[in-house]
Amino acid sequence: MKSSFERLGEASARSTEPLAELINKIHKYNNIFKEKNIMENNKYYIVRTERAGVFFGKIKERNHDEITMTDVRKIWHWDGACAVEQLAMDGTKKPYNCKFTVIVPEMTIADPIQIIPCTDKAAASLSGVEVWQR
Repeated sequence: MKSSFERLGEASARSTEPLAELINKIHKYNNIFKEKNIMENNKYYIVRTERAGVFFGKIKERNHDEITMTDVRKIWHWDGACAVEQLAMDGTKKPYNCKFTVIVPEMTIADPIQIIPCTDKAAASLSGVEVWQR
């Protein structure tokens, strides 16, 4: 199987475009891809990961298999919503039965499998859940 660089070399050899133009197109594509992976900094999200659990906070940056979040809490247990999708849309109807960790200023979370933007209503509800600690 040929690498991307080998395919690029073959394409440029067949193309009438100079190699510099092809490289500029690749850089432009990469910049567009990066822009799409940067989330709204002031918006709250619920992120479900493969093994680490469910988190609530703001997304600072998203890479291929990692998300850097700010003002983030782990949602250890919730009540008053049937699933994370409802938490993201409505918040919780029973905040006193929820167990959310302390707020961590910034953390990197690996292997996100679900990223759900929260409505303003849900963000206010989830932000109001008291810290659960022992």
